[in-house]
Amino acid sequence: MAEQRTPLKLDEAGLNAARSDLDDGAVTPAYGPWRDDIVGLLNGALATELTCVLRYRRHHFMANGLESPTIAEEFLVHANAELSHADRLAQRIVQLGGEPDFNPAGLLERSHAEYDAVNDLKGMIRSNLIAERVAVETYRQMIKLVADKDSTTRRLLEDILADEEEHADELKDWMTRA
Repeated sequence: MAEQRTPLKLDEAGLNAARSDLDDGAVTPAYGPWRDDIVGLLNGALATELTCVLRYRRHHFMANGLESPTIAEEFLVHANAELSHADRLAQRIVQLGGEPDFNPAGLLERSHAEYDAVNDLKGMIRSNLIAERVAVETYRQMIKLVADKDSTTRRLLEDILADEEEHADELKDWMTRA
């Protein structure tokens, strides 16, 4: 006996709602009550990425030791990747009708990662590895929270997560070289 199935149909009420409030751009009523929460999560991630940019750049300039030229250049590569993440997060916040929080006042309180002034190369690598692991866990939790509430944000977070995992793997390998 053939299985009965319900045909897929678009929600006409949702389509009609999408035709109104054009000033909201891509943010349709389907985002519902979650939009502000998602913007808040993204601003926390933005603060984390900005903190990582600053830490990596400091470490780039302060690195010294036998392996320091190679690792210092990688710190700069990571700093630039984190800045790209920050830009993408800020862009998504604006797309959702929010305001990206670039205010340096309170940056560390909003960030999930820490900033440090360690001066030895191994300590720098360890500090950055910890921050990358925190970022990995943060993005995993955010992806779970966003889940089906905002698929565009979820994909953005998944993409950034893949970069953060790659950074953590590289840093783990550098721990043995420094």
